[in-house]
Amino acid sequence: MNRRDTILGLGTVVTATPLWLRAQPSESRRTRIIGTLSLAPLPTAEQYANLPFFPAMKERGWVEGTNFIMDRRSADLKSERLAGLAEDLVRKRVDLILAFGPEATIAAARATRSIPIMFSNVVWPLEQGLIDSFARPGRNITGTAFYTGVEVSNKRLEYLRAVAPAARRLSWLWPSDYAETLSGGRFDMAPVMEAGARSLGFETRFHDIRKPEDIGPALDEIRAWPAQALSASSEYVAASGQRVAEFALRERLPSAFPARINVEAGGLLFYGPSGAEGARMLSRYVSYVDRILRGAQPGELPVERPSQYELVINLKTAKALNLRIPQELLIRADRLIE
Repeated sequence: MNRRDTILGLGTVVTATPLWLRAQPSESRRTRIIGTLSLAPLPTAEQYANLPFFPAMKERGWVEGTNFIMDRRSADLKSERLAGLAEDLVRKRVDLILAFGPEATIAAARATRSIPIMFSNVVWPLEQGLIDSFARPGRNITGTAFYTGVEVSNKRLEYLRAVAPAARRLSWLWPSDYAETLSGGRFDMAPVMEAGARSLGFETRFHDIRKPEDIGPALDEIRAWPAQALSASSEYVAASGQRVAEFALRERLPSAFPARINVEAGGLLFYGPSGAEGARMLSRYVSYVDRILRGAQPGELPVERPSQYELVINLKTAKALNLRIPQELLIRADRLIE
């Protein structure tokens, strides 16, 4: 699942704190420091200024530069930098760490057991040992799990099978870094994903993507096989959306992605959490930030998961690949790119 394709979000919890107190943080309280940790590059100044996070925080009485400040850290797609950046935030004694993606979340969780951590865009938090359960994550952590799981992945491949019935050899750009656990072990979802693909008649090859430089050799492998269809699950693929989409078009590969950005760049179809889901989860996410800054324990706040999904089909790409989209999929689609 793609992390850039979603908005920050978390679950809400009923509080006994009076509404007037929640809406107006005391002027006498010190300025809070919120640290952010991300594998992906930081947003541009314009993007940052337009993040919906800040108006939502203002509604709860939190104004950047007045009663909270942001200390933003990015590894610029270099995962080996995350541990040091997380330790820097801990040394600065930030009040809360917002960790974006599984790599950043693991780095933050290893760096501190006391500073509250909120993660977002993590797919397998339970399997990675980040939480004890979705209802009670435990320790100093909670967050948003875009837990699409095997069911959603299989549904995405079902749609790919429907539009490309002749395709058999499926190449999957796979983020093996997702397999790392908090304790330093590994878990492997690839066999489960492969079984789902096999049930739909696909022979699957996984191409390991651990850093942006892995994409080029992986595309060469896909061409050499040669693959007849393409799927992906990687932050780096989302970051290289145009490149991967153009490759799929050039090689005439029907493609299915968990990131909307890849389909907008020319991929064939997307199936994943809906855009409306992002707004809902943003509201709950900000409510968690508010509660934690006021003293709530993250480990007692349930991890939020998506409940609504959407299908987006790029009809221009389908036409370029000479593919006929079944009528039932056209009716089912939430958005058609023409």
